[in-house]
Amino acid sequence: MLRMFNIRGATLRDQPVDDSSLKTALNDAVWIDAHEPTEEERELLNTFLRAELPESDDVEEIEFSARYFQDAAGLHVHSLFLSPGEGRHSTVTVAFILQEKRLITLRDGDLADFRLLRMRARRGQVQATSPQDLMITMFEQKVENLADVLEDIHRKLEDVSHLVLEDDDAELEDAIDKLAKLEDSNGKIRLCLMDTQRSISFLQRHLREHFELQETSREIKRDVDTLMSHTAFLFDKINFLMDSTQGFINIEQSQIIKTFSIAAVVFLPPTVVASIYGMNFDIMPELDWQFGYVWALLIMVLSGIAPYWYFKHKDWL
Repeated sequence: MLRMFNIRGATLRDQPVDDSSLKTALNDAVWIDAHEPTEEERELLNTFLRAELPESDDVEEIEFSARYFQDAAGLHVHSLFLSPGEGRHSTVTVAFILQEKRLITLRDGDLADFRLLRMRARRGQVQATSPQDLMITMFEQKVENLADVLEDIHRKLEDVSHLVLEDDDAELEDAIDKLAKLEDSNGKIRLCLMDTQRSISFLQRHLREHFELQETSREIKRDVDTLMSHTAFLFDKINFLMDSTQGFINIEQSQIIKTFSIAAVVFLPPTVVASIYGMNFDIMPELDWQFGYVWALLIMVLSGIAPYWYFKHKDWL
């Protein structure tokens, strides 16, 4: 799908497109958003740009030279964006091609950052004067959204902390599952922040003549540094809660093993007595006693009570 946007009076506006005016819209658009484009749409963009759009495998390359470079088509930035999923987040790489008069984005998946930007553009809330300004605005919004997700992770950690440290009836296995998902999401956010640092540094080097964008870029990098410290704090908190949860699970398991051990020790002496009187020797004087059966039962009871009383006296129970 191709979406077109232009700038009217320093405000980003959605530009409706139909098949009859597609080529005109491409020429007038300041931002072309290619969301999972079809083969026909890719071919159209290739012809319009007079260059080949990057394929999915090229976009996912991690080498610096493959993610940040400049060629005849313009400045290329392949940046990671956070994508929500079932219980945990994932990352999606967005390919930016920045030209003098337009910005092209190529991506797979429906990202919350782009949905929010489209919604704000329809309401006239996105201020931009150029494609360069728009691209910096996108990264600024990306950092703001990552900050919101970090706050949400912090709130969820507070819930898990109450579950682990204060709730006596908590299912600790569920807490470990929640902590694992939060740790994974926090790691994905940190990865996106690190990628944003690299992207902004690359743009600063190539947009030196845009002085007003340089200050905005520096502010974004300061925000990223602050959020990086916050992710480190969350990692420490997650590790503390994970260690605490595993410690409580070990204590519960130790209590269970302790109970079985005590039961084994208490029932061992009566078992020995019963085994002795279960022998089939010819000469066993107790077999002729009138109260031999009661005597055997009494010995078994006393031999079971004695170790229990001894453990209790030693405060082992």
